Amino acid sequence: MHDLHFIQDLATVMLIAGLTTVIFQRLRQPVVLGYIIAGVLVGPYTFPVVFIRDEQTIRTLSELGMILLLFALGLEFSLKKLREVGGAALVAAVCEIVLMLWLGYEIGRFFGWSPMDALFLGAMLSMSSTTIIMKALDDLDLKRERFAQLMFGILIIEDVIAIVLMALLTGIASTGGLEAGEAMAAVGRLTLFMAVSLVVGLLLVPRVVDYIARVSRDDVLLVAVLGLCFGFCLLVTEMGYSVALGAFMIGAIVGESQSVMRIERIIGPVRDMFSAIFFVAIGMLIDPAMLKQYWLPILVVTIVVVAGKVITCSFGTFVAGNDGRTSLRVGMGLAQIGEFSFVIASLGLTLKVTSGFLYPVAVAVSAITTFLTPYLIRASDPLAGTLARRLPGGLTSMLGAYTDWMGNLSLGGQGAIVAKMIRRLVWHVIINMMLVVAAFLIMSYLYRRGFFHWDVLADRPQVKRSLAWSIAALISLPMIVAAYRKASALGMLLAELSIPERIGGAYNMRIRSVLARFIPLAAMWVLGLLVAALASTILPPREVAIVLVLVLLLLAWLLWRGLVQVHARLQAALRDTLDKPGRSDDGHA
Repeated sequence: MHDLHFIQDLATVMLIAGLTTVIFQRLRQPVVLGYIIAGVLVGPYTFPVVFIRDEQTIRTLSELGMILLLFALGLEFSLKKLREVGGAALVAAVCEIVLMLWLGYEIGRFFGWSPMDALFLGAMLSMSSTTIIMKALDDLDLKRERFAQLMFGILIIEDVIAIVLMALLTGIASTGGLEAGEAMAAVGRLTLFMAVSLVVGLLLVPRVVDYIARVSRDDVLLVAVLGLCFGFCLLVTEMGYSVALGAFMIGAIVGESQSVMRIERIIGPVRDMFSAIFFVAIGMLIDPAMLKQYWLPILVVTIVVVAGKVITCSFGTFVAGNDGRTSLRVGMGLAQIGEFSFVIASLGLTLKVTSGFLYPVAVAVSAITTFLTPYLIRASDPLAGTLARRLPGGLTSMLGAYTDWMGNLSLGGQGAIVAKMIRRLVWHVIINMMLVVAAFLIMSYLYRRGFFHWDVLADRPQVKRSLAWSIAALISLPMIVAAYRKASALGMLLAELSIPERIGGAYNMRIRSVLARFIPLAAMWVLGLLVAALASTILPPREVAIVLVLVLLLLAWLLWRGLVQVHARLQAALRDTLDKPGRSDDGHA
């Protein structure tokens, strides 16, 4: 009988959702609104008739919808596109998120809500809707415009920051507060985990996915990709992070494969079905009586979202060096909240730290701002023209001069080449050091889980720690050598640039040599401190550690050329993955 109830509930949800979305599509409105209204109609608060007998089953299916929705967003995330948008999107995204976080918190405190409700409200208001914006731009045929490209860059950075925010909110909800040191440590651990997962994943997953795509039918590829998705989500939860982080990251990794367009095509129907259930489940949480009770906060929050995002995004985009017209179009296009806001609201309910009214308020605000999005995008260009005509001539000239000045600040010629070389070397050093630390952290995690607790070593904890440390050191030896080589190259380049020939006279070369040697030694010293501090669980006794370090140095000296070749092959494989032919703006390969 329970199975029959499940089929009845699923049929009710899908039939009502299908009917409302057909109506909304005919009215040229976002179908997400149709799903939410369908949830309101079949929910327990609207009619006295019970449409859904087992709401928990629908909520479980909606969790699958959230995972697939974030996985699909990850597929659209492009590391190459993030690299190309430059600092303009970063400046605009940071301005928007910081100011909207503050505004949301202040609104919550103004209405007398708890600090946790206010904090989660600020986090929800800081995120725009990737799905709604892309759909609106596609319908209006504006995806190729410059302001649209800037919006995509801002949305990508927002998605990344949203993952960090969710990790911080989880920590705050668990402990009741988060000190600055704890916050930095949490962000550092999350950054390390994301960087290592991306590097290792990009080396393995795209090749596996492309191989399966070459030899298999669509149904086999679909099952394999979904297996990777849910498997990585399970790994992420074991590491103490949210399932949303895992879904988004594995989507970004799979999105770097050659067969990403085929994957998007075959996973689309599955995503659409379960994401429909996700949005219907959101609507089921809305109590119309509660919306009537909280109409004033909904109105205030809606006005703040529209006005705040228009001002903050336009200001951030303009400060980054774009003209006023482009900046205004970016701001008016991002004036809504969407998917990640729902995920953050769900997180608050799951952790039981937010009040019941916050979720319906957020959904109501999202529905209103989603409805307004196409009209705001259409009105942005005429409004920009009107402002250009009405603003005083002196102010218009001043704004134009600032835009020209920012455009002339970028380095050119040899200076740009040198700056690019320095950035590349610094990133290589940082990434290799992070990989080394990750190897020791993984081995420390395995040690704590009893991986090295063998009967032979039952009474020898020092031997077990030394064995785990040695294995981690051997695994990370190619990265250690690479970090030292890149740091040496960075030291030589900086010594050449910072110590001109007129300084030091006859000792000029010796001064440059000292500086060139200092940077790689300092990098190795920092790496040693990080390993000792973060992997202290497997740190052997001092005497044993000294012997192991000496053995490690000897192995590095004997195997130097082979280690360099191993790392070069890994780096080439990673570069091949990232430099694959990308997708054009219209989504075609």
